[in-house]
Amino acid sequence: MILEIKNYIKISNSIDEILKNSPFKMKYIIEKSGISEPTFFRKMKEKKFLPEELLRIAEIIEPEEHSQEDILKAIQEGLEDVKNGRIHDHKMVMNEAKERLAKKKHEYLLDQ
Repeated sequence: MILEIKNYIKISNSIDEILKNSPFKMKYIIEKSGISEPTFFRKMKEKKFLPEELLRIAEIIEPEEHSQEDILKAIQEGLEDVKNGRIHDHKMVMNEAKERLAKKKHEYLLDQ
């Protein structure tokens, strides 16, 4: 936990340099962050972004890392589903799909 807090402090203290070195224009980052421009520049100058705001900014300037995190989370959830027996075999899924299609076809024919 100490390492994470030290990293947070380091990022918070150097956010202005991080943003200047970002491939994105400041206007884009401000717009996507949802923070008003005057507030954004004040917070950057004073180095007083909230943790949630820093997270939003990080997700904007490092979208690949955000995507990787989402993928890893989905994989972990899938593994938990398998571990807890929340799975369906191919045959069951195909039968359910066929039943839904047959029902929709029936409803469509009744509407004609």
